[in-house]
Amino acid sequence: MFNWMMWTLPTAVFFICIVLMLTGMTVWEMKSPTVLRKGFLPMATTRGDRLFIGLVIAAYINLAYLGLGEQFESWFSLDDPPTVWVSFIVSMFALVFIVKKG
Repeated sequence: MFNWMMWTLPTAVFFICIVLMLTGMTVWEMKSPTVLRKGFLPMATTRGDRLFIGLVIAAYINLAYLGLGEQFESWFSLDDPPTVWVSFIVSMFALVFIVKKG
């Protein structure tokens, strides 16, 4: 069923984290309804809005990292391509920052 995609450990962990976040946010929303709040984003947002924006930003960070992998090799004179765990960690920090401060 999932043979069409190259399932590596970082890919699986990334998607598991997304599922856990969506499940957690659903339970949190049912227990404590959210209110609009103004953070550093240019509009008032709810927790769900900030989670969605954070997930989109996390996806773009990972895609940019994958697209620039060969460039990183030449720029930093690396022997091997950089590990995807770096982009995963950076994207998760960005996601948490947007959800908390956005």
